[in-house]
Amino acid sequence: MTTSDTTDITAAAVPAGSPPRLASVGRFARAYAKRPSGLVGLGILLVATILALCAPLFIGPEQLDVTKVDGPLLSAPGSGYLLGTDQAGRSVVDLLIWGSRSSLSIGVIATVLTMVLGSTIGLLAGHYPGKLGKALMHVTDWFIALPSLPLAISLAAVLGQGTASITIAIAVTSWTSTARLVRAQTLAVEARPFIERAKVLGAGNRQVMIRHVLPNVAPLILVSATLTVASAILSEATLTFLGLGDPTGVSWGSMLNAAFYQGAMTSGAWWYVGTPGIAILLVVLGFTLTGRAVEHVLNPRMVG
Repeated sequence: MTTSDTTDITAAAVPAGSPPRLASVGRFARAYAKRPSGLVGLGILLVATILALCAPLFIGPEQLDVTKVDGPLLSAPGSGYLLGTDQAGRSVVDLLIWGSRSSLSIGVIATVLTMVLGSTIGLLAGHYPGKLGKALMHVTDWFIALPSLPLAISLAAVLGQGTASITIAIAVTSWTSTARLVRAQTLAVEARPFIERAKVLGAGNRQVMIRHVLPNVAPLILVSATLTVASAILSEATLTFLGLGDPTGVSWGSMLNAAFYQGAMTSGAWWYVGTPGIAILLVVLGFTLTGRAVEHVLNPRMVG
C-alpha cells in the first residue's frame, strides 16, 4: 500500500469539515456504547426521565388529592391497582411516577448548585495557591470535618420545610469533594507549559481560568456530577423522610415518611413501603453506572 493510499483511507475515515467538538462527541459516544453497564444505567435514567416528564399527561390532581380518591385503603396489588394503594386509597403507581418529578428535580438542581460552588472554590484555590487558596481550603476542610447529615438537617430546619430548603441544604453540604478534586486538577493543569505560554502572551487570570484551565477540568466535573446526583437523591429521600420536605408534595421520601408514620409498616403493607425504596435504588444505580462508565471513557487507564 502506498503513502497516498494510506492518506486517502485516513481522509475517508474522518469526514471533511467535521467540527473537532462534534468528532470528540462521536468518539465519546462510541466508547461509551462499548460499556454494557453504562448502557444499562443510561436506560434506567431515560425511562425514569420520560415517566417524570410525561406524568402530567396521564396523572391528574384528582388522582393525588386524598379528598377526591375513592380507592380501598392499603389495598394489596391486584388487577385494579398494579402496585396497590396507600393509606388514603391513592394508587401507588401514580404516587411513584409523580414522586419521581420532585426527587429527580431536587437531585439534579442540588447537583448543579454543588458543581458550581465546588468548581468555583476549587478553581480559585488552585489558581491562587497563596493566602486565598489556603483560606478557601481551610473552609473546605472545616465543612468536611462537620457531619453532613446533621448539618443538612439543621440547615433545612432553619430554612423551613420545602423543596428549596432541602435543595440548598444538600448543595451546602455536598460541594467539598468537588472542590478538592477541581483544585488538585487545576494545580496539575497550571503546571503544564501551555499555561505559562498563555501568561507570557498576556492572558489574565480570568482568561487563564476560563479559557485554558476550565476546559481541561470539565471532564472531571462531569464525572463528579453524575456520581453526585445519586447521593443528592439519597439525601433528598432522607431529609423528606424526616419530615423536612414539602408537606403537600409527593416524592419518594414523602411516601416513605407516610408509610412509616401513618400505619403502613405496622399493617404489613409491604407494597407501599418497598416500592419507593426500590425506585430510589434503581435511579441511584442508574446514575452510579452512568457515572462510572463516563469515568472509564474519559480515563481509559482505569482498571475494571
